[in-house]
Amino acid sequence: MKKILIVEDDKPLLTGISLALQSYDIEIFKSYNILSAKKEIHKTYFDLIILDVNLPDGNGLDLLLEIKQTTNTSVILLTANDMETDIVTGLELGADDYITKPFSLAILRARVNTQLRKNHIISKNRFIQDNFVFDFDIMQYFKNGNEIKLSNTEQKLLKILTQNKGIILKRSMLIDHIWTDGLEYVDENALSVALKRLRDKLEDCPSSPKYIKTVYGIGYMWAVK
Repeated sequence: MKKILIVEDDKPLLTGISLALQSYDIEIFKSYNILSAKKEIHKTYFDLIILDVNLPDGNGLDLLLEIKQTTNTSVILLTANDMETDIVTGLELGADDYITKPFSLAILRARVNTQLRKNHIISKNRFIQDNFVFDFDIMQYFKNGNEIKLSNTEQKLLKILTQNKGIILKRSMLIDHIWTDGLEYVDENALSVALKRLRDKLEDCPSSPKYIKTVYGIGYMWAVK
């Protein structure tokens, strides 16, 4: 399910946008100011954020910069009709699109669908689950919007686990897949060490992992939600 955050202090407008975007495969989140938006962004990865530039507790452009520094989330700006400078600044800061007020909800819906389709096309090598976003093309990995640094071995391990979500992968297969540099012998302890380091970086409770599960006597799997 796609997740969209709408950041708009005009409550009737926010309600109208929410109703216009309602769909079986879209979950809408609402924020009326920057503070509440930051809390939502910290908890959840969004496929798209619709962001008003003028908010009661600050400038939406500052929030846009923060979003683009920490996530790959698409952002559509809502701007006042006569604020060309906001549009130019927003695009320079990384906004994916903008729409000026007043606007047609049908046009906004079309712009939103365009961004969601674009995200689908570029996300073939991107994994998103709960608060994780793993982009294997550009080698960036996020949890709760915070970037996680992974070694090459950890990246390979994470990729094969997530690409085979819900499938038990044998230890021998993981070793063969990850250590492909022609070594005749790889100590199996190397896999255990890599798994532990990956859990320490990703799991809230590494000793009782929610995602990287051990299937005793066989191997490991990335758990289905």
